[in-house]
Amino acid sequence: MKLKNIIAVGMVASLFAGCNKKYLDINTNPSSLPTSTPDYVFTAAENRSVSLLGPNEIGSYWSGQWTQSSTYILVASNFQYVFNNTNFNYWDTWYDVLQDYQFVINNAVDKSQPFLKGPAQVMKAYIFQQLVDMYGNVPYSDALKGVGSLAPKFDDQKTVYEGLITLLDSAITNIKANAFTGAGKGADIVLKGSNTEWVRFANSLKLRILIRQSRITGRDAYITTEIAKAVATTEGFITADVSSSPGYVASAGKMNPFYENWGYNSSGTIQALARFPRPTKFLFDQLISTNDTFRLKRLAYAKGGENGATPGVSTQPEIIANYVGVPFGASSGYLSQSTSYLGPSVIVKNVFDKRMMIMTLAESNFLLAEAKQRYPTLALTGTAKTYYENGVKASFTLTGTSATAATTLLTSGKDLADWDASPDKLKAIWQQKWIAMVNYTGLEAWSEYRRTNFPVTPASASAPVGQKVPLRLFYPSTELGSNGANVTAQGTIDVFTTRIFWDVD
Repeated sequence: MKLKNIIAVGMVASLFAGCNKKYLDINTNPSSLPTSTPDYVFTAAENRSVSLLGPNEIGSYWSGQWTQSSTYILVASNFQYVFNNTNFNYWDTWYDVLQDYQFVINNAVDKSQPFLKGPAQVMKAYIFQQLVDMYGNVPYSDALKGVGSLAPKFDDQKTVYEGLITLLDSAITNIKANAFTGAGKGADIVLKGSNTEWVRFANSLKLRILIRQSRITGRDAYITTEIAKAVATTEGFITADVSSSPGYVASAGKMNPFYENWGYNSSGTIQALARFPRPTKFLFDQLISTNDTFRLKRLAYAKGGENGATPGVSTQPEIIANYVGVPFGASSGYLSQSTSYLGPSVIVKNVFDKRMMIMTLAESNFLLAEAKQRYPTLALTGTAKTYYENGVKASFTLTGTSATAATTLLTSGKDLADWDASPDKLKAIWQQKWIAMVNYTGLEAWSEYRRTNFPVTPASASAPVGQKVPLRLFYPSTELGSNGANVTAQGTIDVFTTRIFWDVD
């Protein structure tokens, strides 16, 4: 382990009482590096896995859900697509977190904490999928070996995806064989030491990885075989949102990072970036087209934002005319006081301790809906329609919208909302999944947008006419500097034409 990781682990373990851990013991020998145990490292890694906001932010922009207000200078790399290998470096942080999970995998059994090995494998698969979805080929089989492989070779991205399914199978085996002990449950700030819930999360993550490949010719047999394995488990798929919290408190650096970045500081003062991300006009138009003003008023505040004296309520009357989205990439004419911004589903003054989202129940249900629609012979207990409607209802619940409103939408007779009224069932699933990801899982929204090309979002108003949109990211300059031969071996990368393997068109 790197020294900085050990120090970070110690800080997290000591700062958050919700982990039920004593302060990390440090060796008394000043000539020796401090050591840690898998439980401390696992807690820190779970927390770090949701604290990197950048991937979900850029995904929210490039999937057409968010833009920026002209109150601030528009970021050219986001909306003019002018960027290089010094922009969007999420690579280093992700591999740093992966080192933590690998430490747990390597040491859990020897340190008498075998119950952490399987969950660490699940989270390793979770991070690696995001790496592939942004960068393509990545170091996998040769990675995370420390001095044993200082310049790890890159693996083919499809091979990595297949390796993640194998990794999740191994994780499920380990989870079922090693029940959490009472003391160990406190180390798990995601699923609180529930073996059943970890198996369910592993199955839903497998489903995400497999459905992501469903438009590739010739993959159906592989996909259905692997989904069938997940269906055959007694635990099934997730039945609640998968989220994380180390025990956020009202102190700088210890609050929900989404809230602290785009909401308020610990004193309740609006942050400088609070009005930076703005819901798009396109998002509002999509919701209004099906009369889905229910979620619209939870996903965004009316123009002018939240009333500080009445947290969770807009300053302006909450009528639909006061909900004003910004055209995607517009560089002028849309000031913060005259447009909407992120709403009470995610930002409410003084509510600093919301859990950070990893995977939503809505997404899992939409994945099941697509699996059943594409592969009707799968032995799933529900119908595609049932899973679809459960996904919509879960989205309404997550945003704080009433179940009655969900039923109204599902029986509205509107295409892309009411299952029976939607001629193209897959497009209905994709549309509602896209909406369900707003404000929560932007990277997944962008990945799904690249996979499905739906919904058809408008071009950025700041980009040159006819400009192609990015399909992936460059390998970062830091990796080029430390592992240059293996980076250049991947060939010339064009972020506008070099597709991730599951992006067939």
